[in-house]
Amino acid sequence: MSDIIHLLPDSVANQIAAGEVVQRPASAVKELMENALDAGSTIIKLIVKDAGKTLIQVIDNGCGMSETDARMSFERHATSKISKAADLFAIRTMGFRGEALASIAAIAQVELKTKRIGDEIGVKINIEGSEIKSQEACMTAEGTSFSIKNLFYNIPARRNFLKNDSIELRHIIDEFQRVAIPNSHIAFSLHSNTTEIFHLEAGSLKQRLMAIFGNSYNTRLVPVEENTGIVKIKGFVIKPEFAKKTRGEQFFFLNKRFIKNPYLHHAVQSAFEQLLPTDSYASYFLLLDVDPKTIDINIHPTKTEVKFEDEKAIYAFLRSAVKKSLGQFNIAPSIDFNQEASLYNMPLKPVDGVFKQPTIKVDPNFNPFKTDSPPNYTPSDRELSNRSNWEKMYSRHTDNQLEFEIKKEEETQQTINTDWDHELHESNKKLTYQLHNKYILSHIKTGFMVIDQQGAHERILYEGVLETFEKHKSTTQQELFPKTIELTTTDFALMKELENEIKEIGFDIVEFGKNTYVIHGVPADTVGYESVALLEGLIENYKQNFQELKSNKRENLARGMARSMSIKSGKVLSQEEMNNLIDELFACKMPYSTPNGKPTITTFSIEELDKRFRK
Repeated sequence: MSDIIHLLPDSVANQIAAGEVVQRPASAVKELMENALDAGSTIIKLIVKDAGKTLIQVIDNGCGMSETDARMSFERHATSKISKAADLFAIRTMGFRGEALASIAAIAQVELKTKRIGDEIGVKINIEGSEIKSQEACMTAEGTSFSIKNLFYNIPARRNFLKNDSIELRHIIDEFQRVAIPNSHIAFSLHSNTTEIFHLEAGSLKQRLMAIFGNSYNTRLVPVEENTGIVKIKGFVIKPEFAKKTRGEQFFFLNKRFIKNPYLHHAVQSAFEQLLPTDSYASYFLLLDVDPKTIDINIHPTKTEVKFEDEKAIYAFLRSAVKKSLGQFNIAPSIDFNQEASLYNMPLKPVDGVFKQPTIKVDPNFNPFKTDSPPNYTPSDRELSNRSNWEKMYSRHTDNQLEFEIKKEEETQQTINTDWDHELHESNKKLTYQLHNKYILSHIKTGFMVIDQQGAHERILYEGVLETFEKHKSTTQQELFPKTIELTTTDFALMKELENEIKEIGFDIVEFGKNTYVIHGVPADTVGYESVALLEGLIENYKQNFQELKSNKRENLARGMARSMSIKSGKVLSQEEMNNLIDELFACKMPYSTPNGKPTITTFSIEELDKRFRK
């Protein structure tokens, strides 16, 4: 029998590796921008067409590469960052494995132009599917220009799994921001098709955040800074009153590399304890600097997951630093010297130059029991008329009060004489009870049922929104004063994608400048809700549902709307409200579960209770 184990061809191995490294256009953007950072660039330009499906180009002014290095960069595990295993514990660069370019070249048509600083000419390399098509000298600027054309052109199945352009562009913007925020000393720009989305000048971290998220962040940011032997913490958190319903603005950077860490996120959330509503999220931009020897970043292909040697200590320092900054913000008064200028403009001495001691004047003839009118005073006709009108008004009020009391007594007597049969019928109506302002208890023939009030209301609202979509009968209540909602670049792109469906629900929204919408109207049944918070919650719930359930737009929006508007746990309900909620729930097509599949109703039979009490 012949041997069956053999080595894979490099092209196939690279395509397999590409499945881990390059999942979508945004993955390639991340790898190329990180390479540009490692090259010592001060200006990085990103150009994408058709959300990266047609073209991804990164141009930098870094150190460039020689002809040999340019060729070697496309080999698997070819890197300039490490040479021995011990180097893994001293990594300060963004990339080090040498897999990215080889993986990208296996699934795209790649063009590389590069020239070292001081060289007269550079080199140009064209690769398709890991196969080098050409290599030649060329005239190019110092630095590197890396172009990826027709991503996944040779893997149609992978290309078919890509989302539409708006979704893929959102992912590219996310990766762009994750690289640009911690590297505020570098100038970045992002062009999509013919539109410049970002033009970021080099500056401080605060200036970078304002350039990305808007100038309004100038007054929203609270600085956080702590320097310990284990970790250096620097960055900003958003003031509690500006907390949003969305989680988009939560960034951790470890040694300038974006990471995801639920444990450290909990540290920040706990620092905001009792400062935020339950449905709002803390926003933060925090840079952590630790010794590379104490972390392991080589546990995930994208390097967004990290292991810490002393995670508990970092948790404690982070929570303490954020809490300290919030405490200083809450306690320290802010003085506007322009407004307080009057304090400093007070004259130092009187005009005549003589200081006078204040005195108290007393009237020795003052008598508090003496009337103002002289003894022989006679009121005028006008004063008599006024007095008479006041007396009539008071008399009319007394008569009305007496009439009201008589009428009330008659109504009480009528109530006592009500038909006893009608009263008995009213007492037999179903009685419901609210448990811990969270669950509703109701009698049934075989025992009782427990209803989750929030879950039940979500089901009612969810089916109502779907019915609105089906019948196209949404009604809009116009706002007396239009509201403005500012979104992150990613959420703004999502809003544009969902604009037509959001309008179908009943929102009247109009795009207004960069990352901004104006809300002119809201669905008629949402009157009483804060329109900006409602729309923010809708976007946040849409993103969460999309990640968890992968449902279509309308179902996802219906879930998000239901989640935003539903009665929350802790709300006290009247007897009538509980009965109406039960009636509307059982009128639904699927009353027994929430839109996310969780139960809304649990029943307990008399037999179950008997077993518990009569064992």
